[in-house]
Amino acid sequence: MTAADLPMPGLALVPRTDEKQSAKDFKTDQEVRWCPGCGDYAILAAVQGFLPELGLRKENIVFVSGIGCSSRFPYYMDTFGMHSIHGRAPAIATGLALTRPDLSVWVITGDGDALSIGGNHLIHALRRNVNLKILLFNNRIYGLTKGQYSPTSETGKVTKSTPLGSLDHSFNPVSLALGAEASFVARTMDSDRKHLTEVLRRAAAHEGTALVEIMQNCNIFNDGAWESLKDSETSDDRMIRLEDGQPVVFGKDASKAVVRGADGHIVVANTADVDDWEIIHYDSHADDPGLAFALSRLADVHSLDNTAVGVFRDVQRPAYDRMVREQVASVRANGEGDLQALLQGKDTWTVH
Repeated sequence: MTAADLPMPGLALVPRTDEKQSAKDFKTDQEVRWCPGCGDYAILAAVQGFLPELGLRKENIVFVSGIGCSSRFPYYMDTFGMHSIHGRAPAIATGLALTRPDLSVWVITGDGDALSIGGNHLIHALRRNVNLKILLFNNRIYGLTKGQYSPTSETGKVTKSTPLGSLDHSFNPVSLALGAEASFVARTMDSDRKHLTEVLRRAAAHEGTALVEIMQNCNIFNDGAWESLKDSETSDDRMIRLEDGQPVVFGKDASKAVVRGADGHIVVANTADVDDWEIIHYDSHADDPGLAFALSRLADVHSLDNTAVGVFRDVQRPAYDRMVREQVASVRANGEGDLQALLQGKDTWTVH
Protein backbone atom coordinates (compact mmCIF):
# COMPACT_ATOMS: atom_id res chain seq x y z
CA MET A 1 0.00 0.00 0.00
CA THR A 2 1.20 3.51 -0.81
CA ALA A 3 -0.10 6.95 0.09
CA ALA A 4 -1.96 7.00 -3.23
CA ASP A 5 -4.10 4.10 -2.00
CA LEU A 6 -5.31 6.01 1.08
CA PRO A 7 -7.94 8.74 1.40
CA MET A 8 -5.98 11.84 2.39
CA PRO A 9 -8.27 14.26 4.25
CA GLY A 10 -5.24 15.78 5.98
CA LEU A 11 -3.94 16.97 2.60
CA ALA A 12 -7.24 17.75 0.89
CA LEU A 13 -6.45 21.45 0.33
CA VAL A 14 -2.75 21.09 -0.55
CA PRO A 15 -1.97 21.59 -4.27
CA ARG A 16 -0.70 18.53 -6.16
CA THR A 17 1.81 18.16 -8.91
CA ASP A 18 1.71 15.95 -11.98
CA GLU A 19 5.50 15.79 -12.09
CA LYS A 20 7.04 12.48 -11.13
CA GLN A 21 9.14 12.92 -8.00
CA SER A 22 11.84 10.89 -6.32
CA ALA A 23 13.77 11.07 -3.05
CA LYS A 24 16.46 13.07 -4.86
CA ASP A 25 13.97 15.90 -5.43
CA PHE A 26 13.71 16.41 -1.68
CA LYS A 27 17.47 16.48 -0.96
CA THR A 28 19.23 19.82 -0.61
CA ASP A 29 22.80 20.71 -1.47
CA GLN A 30 23.61 21.04 2.25
CA GLU A 31 26.07 18.63 3.81
CA VAL A 32 24.20 16.43 6.28
CA ARG A 33 25.99 16.95 9.56
CA TRP A 34 25.02 14.49 12.24
CA CYS A 35 27.40 12.15 14.02
CA PRO A 36 28.25 9.11 11.88
CA GLY A 37 25.83 6.33 12.76
CA CYS A 38 23.14 8.63 14.17
CA GLY A 39 19.56 7.40 13.74
CA ASP A 40 18.61 10.79 12.28
CA TYR A 41 20.12 9.71 8.95
CA ALA A 42 17.69 6.80 8.68
CA ILE A 43 14.69 8.99 9.49
CA LEU A 44 15.78 11.63 6.96
CA ALA A 45 16.16 8.99 4.24
CA ALA A 46 12.75 7.51 5.06
CA VAL A 47 10.99 10.88 4.90
CA GLN A 48 12.74 11.87 1.66
CA GLY A 49 11.82 8.50 0.18
CA PHE A 50 8.20 8.72 1.30
CA LEU A 51 7.28 12.29 0.34
CA PRO A 52 7.17 11.63 -3.44
CA GLU A 53 4.22 9.29 -2.81
CA LEU A 54 2.12 12.25 -1.69
CA GLY A 55 2.45 13.97 -5.06
CA LEU A 56 2.56 17.43 -3.47
CA ARG A 57 4.30 20.50 -4.81
CA LYS A 58 7.51 20.98 -2.85
CA GLU A 59 6.73 24.64 -2.24
CA ASN A 60 3.57 23.56 -0.40
CA ILE A 61 5.42 21.46 2.16
CA VAL A 62 6.92 23.03 5.29
CA PHE A 63 9.13 21.53 8.01
CA VAL A 64 9.35 23.46 11.29
CA SER A 65 11.84 22.38 13.93
CA GLY A 66 12.83 23.54 17.39
CA ILE A 67 16.29 23.10 18.93
CA GLY A 68 18.29 19.88 19.11
CA CYS A 69 20.10 17.46 16.85
CA SER A 70 16.87 16.53 15.08
CA SER A 71 16.14 20.20 14.43
CA ARG A 72 18.74 20.38 11.64
CA PHE A 73 16.17 18.48 9.59
CA PRO A 74 14.73 21.46 7.61
CA TYR A 75 18.19 22.27 6.20
CA TYR A 76 18.28 18.89 4.50
CA MET A 77 14.79 19.00 2.98
CA ASP A 78 14.30 20.76 -0.36
CA THR A 79 11.02 22.24 0.81
CA PHE A 80 10.21 25.33 2.80
CA GLY A 81 11.36 25.10 6.39
CA MET A 82 12.15 26.93 9.58
CA HIS A 83 14.63 26.17 12.33
CA SER A 84 12.72 27.88 15.12
CA ILE A 85 13.22 28.25 18.88
CA HIS A 86 13.46 25.78 21.71
CA GLY A 87 10.18 23.94 22.29
CA ARG A 88 8.10 26.39 20.26
CA ALA A 89 7.87 24.60 16.93
CA PRO A 90 4.24 23.45 17.50
CA ALA A 91 3.17 27.06 18.22
CA ILE A 92 4.82 28.40 15.07
CA ALA A 93 3.48 25.51 13.00
CA THR A 94 -0.02 26.16 14.38
CA GLY A 95 0.09 29.69 12.99
CA LEU A 96 1.07 28.33 9.58
CA ALA A 97 -1.67 25.70 9.56
CA LEU A 98 -4.31 28.25 10.59
CA THR A 99 -3.46 30.78 7.90
CA ARG A 100 -2.28 28.53 5.07
CA PRO A 101 -4.55 25.55 4.43
CA ASP A 102 -2.62 25.02 1.18
CA LEU A 103 0.43 23.82 3.14
CA SER A 104 1.36 20.40 4.48
CA VAL A 105 2.96 21.35 7.81
CA TRP A 106 5.38 19.00 9.60
CA VAL A 107 7.03 19.51 12.98
CA ILE A 108 10.41 17.95 13.75
CA THR A 109 11.29 17.74 17.43
CA GLY A 110 13.15 15.66 19.99
CA ASP A 111 12.36 14.25 23.42
CA GLY A 112 14.02 17.22 25.15
CA ASP A 113 12.69 19.91 22.82
CA ALA A 114 9.11 18.58 22.84
CA LEU A 115 8.66 17.25 26.36
CA SER A 116 10.68 19.64 28.51
CA ILE A 117 10.60 23.32 27.55
CA GLY A 118 8.07 22.56 24.80
CA GLY A 119 5.71 20.42 26.85
CA ASN A 120 2.84 22.92 27.03
CA HIS A 121 3.03 23.78 23.34
CA LEU A 122 2.92 20.09 22.45
CA ILE A 123 -0.08 19.10 24.59
CA HIS A 124 -2.15 22.08 23.47
CA ALA A 125 -1.46 21.39 19.79
CA LEU A 126 -2.61 17.81 20.42
CA ARG A 127 -5.81 18.71 22.27
CA ARG A 128 -6.72 21.39 19.71
CA ASN A 129 -6.20 18.91 16.89
CA VAL A 130 -4.40 21.32 14.57
CA ASN A 131 -3.62 19.80 11.16
CA LEU A 132 0.07 19.10 11.89
CA LYS A 133 2.29 16.05 11.58
CA ILE A 134 4.67 15.95 14.57
CA LEU A 135 7.68 13.63 14.37
CA LEU A 136 9.20 13.22 17.83
CA PHE A 137 12.71 11.76 17.68
CA ASN A 138 13.22 9.98 21.01
CA ASN A 139 16.79 8.99 21.87
CA ARG A 140 16.24 9.37 25.65
CA ILE A 141 19.09 11.88 26.00
CA TYR A 142 20.11 15.47 25.24
CA GLY A 143 22.51 14.91 22.34
CA LEU A 144 23.17 18.42 21.06
CA THR A 145 24.38 19.61 24.48
CA LYS A 146 26.52 16.51 24.95
CA GLY A 147 24.66 13.99 27.03
CA GLN A 148 22.43 15.28 29.81
CA TYR A 149 19.39 13.25 30.89
CA SER A 150 16.10 14.07 29.15
CA PRO A 151 12.40 13.78 30.08
CA THR A 152 12.35 10.25 28.59
CA SER A 153 15.53 9.00 30.29
CA GLU A 154 14.81 6.13 32.63
CA THR A 155 14.98 6.57 36.41
CA GLY A 156 18.52 5.86 37.61
CA LYS A 157 20.09 6.98 34.32
CA VAL A 158 23.68 8.10 34.87
CA THR A 159 24.59 11.09 32.69
CA LYS A 160 26.76 14.20 32.89
CA SER A 161 23.96 16.02 34.69
CA THR A 162 22.93 13.03 36.85
CA PRO A 163 26.23 11.44 37.95
CA LEU A 164 24.48 9.52 40.75
CA GLY A 165 21.53 8.52 38.60
CA SER A 166 18.40 10.41 37.59
CA LEU A 167 15.67 10.70 40.21
CA ASP A 168 13.04 11.79 37.67
CA HIS A 169 10.16 9.56 36.62
CA SER A 170 10.27 9.54 32.82
CA PHE A 171 7.58 10.57 30.36
CA ASN A 172 6.00 8.03 28.05
CA PRO A 173 5.37 10.10 24.87
CA VAL A 174 2.53 7.89 23.61
CA SER A 175 0.74 7.90 26.97
CA LEU A 176 1.19 11.67 27.20
CA ALA A 177 -0.28 12.21 23.74
CA LEU A 178 -3.25 9.94 24.42
CA GLY A 179 -3.89 11.75 27.68
CA ALA A 180 -3.88 15.07 25.80
CA GLU A 181 -6.73 13.75 23.60
CA ALA A 182 -4.62 13.41 20.45
CA SER A 183 -6.60 12.04 17.51
CA PHE A 184 -3.61 10.21 15.97
CA VAL A 185 -0.75 8.65 17.95
CA ALA A 186 1.86 6.19 16.74
CA ARG A 187 5.25 4.76 17.66
CA THR A 188 7.89 3.36 15.34
CA MET A 189 11.65 2.76 15.03
CA ASP A 190 14.34 4.65 13.10
CA SER A 191 15.95 1.48 11.71
CA ASP A 192 12.71 -0.21 10.59
CA ARG A 193 12.29 1.56 7.25
CA LYS A 194 9.19 -0.38 6.21
CA HIS A 195 7.29 0.16 9.45
CA LEU A 196 8.38 3.81 9.69
CA THR A 197 7.13 4.48 6.16
CA GLU A 198 3.79 2.78 6.81
CA VAL A 199 3.25 4.94 9.91
CA LEU A 200 4.22 8.10 8.01
CA ARG A 201 1.63 7.28 5.33
CA ARG A 202 -1.15 7.03 7.86
CA ALA A 203 -0.01 10.17 9.67
CA ALA A 204 0.03 12.17 6.43
CA ALA A 205 -3.47 10.99 5.56
CA HIS A 206 -4.88 12.08 8.91
CA GLU A 207 -6.68 15.42 9.28
CA GLY A 208 -5.70 16.86 12.63
CA THR A 209 -2.61 16.51 14.80
CA ALA A 210 -0.67 13.31 14.18
CA LEU A 211 2.08 12.54 16.70
CA VAL A 212 4.64 9.91 15.72
CA GLU A 213 7.21 8.90 18.32
CA ILE A 214 10.30 7.54 16.57
CA MET A 215 12.61 5.55 18.82
CA GLN A 216 16.00 6.70 17.62
CA ASN A 217 19.59 5.86 18.53
CA CYS A 218 22.21 8.36 19.69
CA ASN A 219 25.33 6.29 19.25
CA ILE A 220 27.58 8.90 20.89
CA PHE A 221 25.80 9.80 24.12
CA ASN A 222 23.23 7.01 24.60
CA ASP A 223 24.22 4.16 22.34
CA GLY A 224 22.02 1.09 22.49
CA ALA A 225 19.08 2.80 24.20
CA TRP A 226 16.67 0.66 22.15
CA GLU A 227 19.03 -2.23 21.40
CA SER A 228 16.82 -5.00 22.79
CA LEU A 229 14.09 -3.88 20.34
CA LYS A 230 16.50 -3.76 17.41
CA ASP A 231 18.39 -7.01 18.07
CA SER A 232 16.91 -9.75 15.89
CA GLU A 233 17.59 -12.25 18.69
CA THR A 234 15.43 -10.44 21.24
CA SER A 235 13.06 -8.06 19.39
CA ASP A 236 10.31 -10.60 18.64
CA ASP A 237 9.98 -11.47 22.32
CA ARG A 238 9.90 -7.84 23.45
CA MET A 239 8.05 -5.90 20.74
CA ILE A 240 4.28 -5.93 20.24
CA ARG A 241 3.30 -4.92 16.71
CA LEU A 242 -0.21 -3.50 16.73
CA GLU A 243 -2.34 -4.28 13.69
CA ASP A 244 -5.95 -3.22 13.31
CA GLY A 245 -8.43 -6.06 13.58
CA GLN A 246 -5.77 -8.57 14.60
CA PRO A 247 -5.22 -10.34 17.92
CA VAL A 248 -2.49 -8.77 20.03
CA VAL A 249 0.09 -11.55 20.01
CA PHE A 250 3.88 -11.45 19.79
CA GLY A 251 7.00 -13.45 20.47
CA LYS A 252 8.52 -16.24 18.43
CA ASP A 253 5.66 -18.29 16.96
CA ALA A 254 3.16 -15.86 18.59
CA SER A 255 3.90 -17.47 21.94
CA LYS A 256 2.70 -14.47 23.96
CA ALA A 257 -0.68 -12.75 24.02
CA VAL A 258 -2.27 -9.71 25.64
CA VAL A 259 -5.42 -10.53 27.62
CA ARG A 260 -7.59 -9.02 30.34
CA GLY A 261 -6.48 -10.04 33.81
CA ALA A 262 -8.82 -10.92 36.65
CA ASP A 263 -8.75 -7.30 37.85
CA GLY A 264 -9.69 -5.98 34.40
CA HIS A 265 -6.24 -4.67 33.52
CA ILE A 266 -4.41 -6.02 30.49
CA VAL A 267 -1.57 -8.46 31.07
CA VAL A 268 0.78 -10.61 29.01
CA ALA A 269 0.10 -14.35 29.07
CA ASN A 270 1.40 -17.44 27.31
CA THR A 271 -0.76 -17.97 24.24
CA ALA A 272 -0.93 -21.70 24.93
CA ASP A 273 -2.53 -21.01 28.32
CA VAL A 274 -5.48 -18.92 27.10
CA ASP A 275 -8.42 -19.41 24.75
CA ASP A 276 -8.56 -17.48 21.48
CA TRP A 277 -11.56 -15.45 22.65
CA GLU A 278 -9.58 -14.14 25.61
CA ILE A 279 -6.94 -12.50 23.43
CA ILE A 280 -7.52 -8.81 22.84
CA HIS A 281 -8.13 -7.66 19.26
CA TYR A 282 -6.91 -4.17 18.52
CA ASP A 283 -8.73 -1.30 16.83
CA SER A 284 -6.98 2.07 16.52
CA HIS A 285 -10.28 3.64 15.42
CA ALA A 286 -12.09 2.85 18.68
CA ASP A 287 -13.83 5.83 20.26
CA ASP A 288 -12.48 4.99 23.71
CA PRO A 289 -8.68 5.44 23.97
CA GLY A 290 -8.53 3.33 27.13
CA LEU A 291 -7.08 0.21 25.51
CA ALA A 292 -4.55 2.26 23.54
CA PHE A 293 -3.43 3.92 26.77
CA ALA A 294 -3.16 0.58 28.56
CA LEU A 295 -1.06 -0.87 25.73
CA SER A 296 1.25 2.14 25.87
CA ARG A 297 1.85 1.40 29.57
CA LEU A 298 2.76 -2.28 29.16
CA ALA A 299 6.42 -1.61 28.39
CA ASP A 300 9.02 -1.95 31.10
CA VAL A 301 11.03 1.29 30.97
CA HIS A 302 14.34 -0.48 31.68
CA SER A 303 14.17 -3.87 29.93
CA LEU A 304 11.75 -2.61 27.21
CA ASP A 305 9.81 -5.84 27.54
CA ASN A 306 6.30 -5.63 26.04
CA THR A 307 6.92 -2.44 24.04
CA ALA A 308 4.04 -1.81 21.65
CA VAL A 309 4.64 -0.16 18.27
CA GLY A 310 2.31 0.88 15.49
CA VAL A 311 -0.70 3.19 15.33
CA PHE A 312 -2.28 3.40 18.78
CA ARG A 313 -5.06 5.83 17.87
CA ASP A 314 -6.52 7.08 14.60
CA VAL A 315 -9.91 8.74 15.04
CA GLN A 316 -11.66 11.59 13.28
CA ARG A 317 -12.72 14.78 15.00
CA PRO A 318 -12.88 18.32 13.62
CA ALA A 319 -9.50 19.89 12.98
CA TYR A 320 -8.94 23.16 14.82
CA ASP A 321 -7.70 25.11 11.81
CA ARG A 322 -10.67 24.04 9.70
CA MET A 323 -13.09 25.16 12.42
CA VAL A 324 -11.34 28.52 12.74
CA ARG A 325 -11.60 29.15 9.01
CA GLU A 326 -15.27 28.18 9.04
CA GLN A 327 -15.94 30.48 11.98
CA VAL A 328 -14.24 33.44 10.28
CA ALA A 329 -16.12 32.76 7.03
CA SER A 330 -19.42 32.65 8.93
CA VAL A 331 -18.74 35.98 10.62
CA ARG A 332 -17.86 37.61 7.33
CA ALA A 333 -20.92 36.17 5.59
CA ASN A 334 -23.16 37.64 8.29
CA GLY A 335 -21.51 41.05 8.11
CA GLU A 336 -20.27 40.78 11.69
CA GLY A 337 -16.60 41.27 11.03
CA ASP A 338 -16.21 44.75 12.57
CA LEU A 339 -12.96 44.55 14.52
CA GLN A 340 -13.23 48.09 15.84
CA ALA A 341 -16.69 47.41 17.24
CA LEU A 342 -15.34 44.29 18.92
CA LEU A 343 -12.45 46.20 20.50
CA GLN A 344 -14.80 48.90 21.75
CA GLY A 345 -17.40 46.47 23.06
CA LYS A 346 -19.31 46.37 26.34
CA ASP A 347 -16.20 46.33 28.52
CA THR A 348 -14.79 49.61 27.14
CA TRP A 349 -15.32 52.91 28.95
CA THR A 350 -14.46 56.51 28.14
CA VAL A 351 -12.92 58.27 31.17
CA HIS A 352 -13.42 62.06 31.33
